[in-house]
Amino acid sequence: MKRITFAAILFCTAQILSAQTQIEGLLLSTFGDTIIGANVVLRGTYDGTSSDLKGRFTFNSSEKGAQVLQVTYIGFDTLSIPVNLNGQTIKLNLKLKANINQLSETVILAGTFEAGDSKKAVVLKPVDIALTAGAVADITGALLTLPGAVRNQESGQLLVRGGSPGETRTLIDGMYVQSPYNNTTGNMPARNRFSPFMFKGMSFSSGGYSAEYGQALSSTLQLNSSDLSGKNVTGLQLMSVGGGATQQKSWKNSELNLGGMYTNLKPYFGLVRQNFNWQQAPVSGNVEAGFKTKTSQTGMFKIYATAAQNSFDLDAPLNGDDRNMAPLQLKGDNIYFNSSFKEIVGKTWALFVGAAYSNNRDRIQQNFNLHRVQQSFQSRFTLTREMGERVKLKFGAEQLWSEFDETFIQGERFHTLRRDQNLAAFAETDLTLSKKWLVRAGLRSERSSMLQKAALAPRFSTALLLGKGEQLTFSAGRFYQNPDFTLLRRGTYVDFEQADHFILGYQKQVKGYLFRTELYQKSYRSLVKTNAELLNNLGSGYARGLDLFWRDTKTIKNGDYYLTYSYLDTKREQQDAPGLVMPTFAAKHNLSVVYKHWMPKVQSILSASYAFQSGRPYHDPNSKGFNTGRTQAFHDLSLTWAYLTNIRNNFTVVYLAANNVPGFKQVSGYRFAQTPDANGQFYGSPVLPPAKRFVFLGLIMTIGEKFSKNQDNNDDF
Repeated sequence: MKRITFAAILFCTAQILSAQTQIEGLLLSTFGDTIIGANVVLRGTYDGTSSDLKGRFTFNSSEKGAQVLQVTYIGFDTLSIPVNLNGQTIKLNLKLKANINQLSETVILAGTFEAGDSKKAVVLKPVDIALTAGAVADITGALLTLPGAVRNQESGQLLVRGGSPGETRTLIDGMYVQSPYNNTTGNMPARNRFSPFMFKGMSFSSGGYSAEYGQALSSTLQLNSSDLSGKNVTGLQLMSVGGGATQQKSWKNSELNLGGMYTNLKPYFGLVRQNFNWQQAPVSGNVEAGFKTKTSQTGMFKIYATAAQNSFDLDAPLNGDDRNMAPLQLKGDNIYFNSSFKEIVGKTWALFVGAAYSNNRDRIQQNFNLHRVQQSFQSRFTLTREMGERVKLKFGAEQLWSEFDETFIQGERFHTLRRDQNLAAFAETDLTLSKKWLVRAGLRSERSSMLQKAALAPRFSTALLLGKGEQLTFSAGRFYQNPDFTLLRRGTYVDFEQADHFILGYQKQVKGYLFRTELYQKSYRSLVKTNAELLNNLGSGYARGLDLFWRDTKTIKNGDYYLTYSYLDTKREQQDAPGLVMPTFAAKHNLSVVYKHWMPKVQSILSASYAFQSGRPYHDPNSKGFNTGRTQAFHDLSLTWAYLTNIRNNFTVVYLAANNVPGFKQVSGYRFAQTPDANGQFYGSPVLPPAKRFVFLGLIMTIGEKFSKNQDNNDDF
């Protein structure tokens, strides 16, 4: 069962939905011409918008105090003016000065659907994630509504463009997150550990990502933590599955955050019918602490640490046969630590230094005992410099130490210990060839001590501005990744797995509308195959397809909707597959429709989402061929309602969320007994979710924040 961490989400949502400052104005050139499509942002934040066809702009920000409003537009000098955010509307009339030497602000977007990017299209903000129906405020759940993502109900993890769950890497402030999901077992959906409101921006790269990052064959999810908020607030949470508390203390240049929560699904399971026979309902608890401080006008130091535990006990099939059930127990522990430092050094160089540590422990018992501990420690640095107006250089290096220690007992005792020291370096440059043409070229090198192999990964991207708000992009690159530790139980005499990406994209954005489409081809090489007790790198495969995205925040007053569609054609020869076959985690067609509506008269936000996915392959040992079976199509209609009010003059949000409201039958695959019956047939049964639907009710009180009813035309919705 998904571990519910909704309380922290509600707390942060309450803060964002409370006091806001509206900034509006008119943009003209010094010649009196209307400036259309200029980027208007608060520097150092992800709050901003673009000027419309009349040169006007308006947006809301939850920032407070002295800020700098920055306006950028191709062919004009950047304009920076001080503003003071105090909850009162700010009205501005601004003029931009033409500069024939000013270079393009074109942003390379090939393979990337960015959330909160200050220069270009905003696709998802943190509040989008909290209010996306069906996501239950889970980062991964919301990302599944974006093009390129494939739903995997039995795991709950993010799969991208034909890639397996292990091919997507999660990063916080550029640092590796070893275990981004809570501890679970097979066919039990997991949940992302982190609240979206920890972050000021999220960049979901569905391919062709920068040479700065590696060890991900398909994609990266880059989460950038928030800066100082300047608020002193206390949060109290009551939920249908538990409760928690948070405390935030701010000083002039520093901020401390503390929090904790406890969830127990036993009372909920007593009210809602489950597909599983639970011996002990899922129980979880976590504590977290964060500290950030400004070390100078341009320097920022951050620390974040969290520790979590979760457990459950349920009857599960033995050897794939649900006619023979036995209790399965899981206990999981996780520790994660992240620190980073940014500073401008020597007036021309931007320095980043970071470190991260992960420790994840699983203890699973049934008719076996499994004890697994995975650890990692990463350190990295980057240096960035703009060398004139046409060249931007970035380079850096990192080390990642990993350990996999597993003991499995079932009659016999099997122990696996694997350690790896991965060293990497990269260099990348952005070249502005003209006002409308930008090129990015990079090279990454890696070496694994465990595999005793080294690799070079070239990356290339280019963007061409076709018109106002319109651009064409192309990206290509080579990507390497270590085989999963679970495959290396038999030995480490294999090479990196490899994928080559080719992506062609087009984007058109005008005030209130965004359209994006991408064609892609991904070729896999050196995939690990299992042959009896031997391993080799003779596997291969491909993934190709089309992604479409449309967002409209203008047509419906107080409404916001987006549509996504993805077509995927993929086959692989990997592990025990006898040839090129469609993997069980892939689906040809994926469609999502997401709608949010703000109702100011009743101070409520209503959101709905519909998801469709065509049937996925499964292997039926009673039929000829491999992975020739197909599940029924997946459907889901989910709703979320949020009511904003006051309790004893403290800002309060009441949430009600329900997944799969109509109760569609959702089958993610079939399991089969390992041995045939007397007639030579293998008994099979469908893999179902823990329950037909999930309903959540929560209340949060934010002490220290008052609710303002002036929420009309809020850009967050």
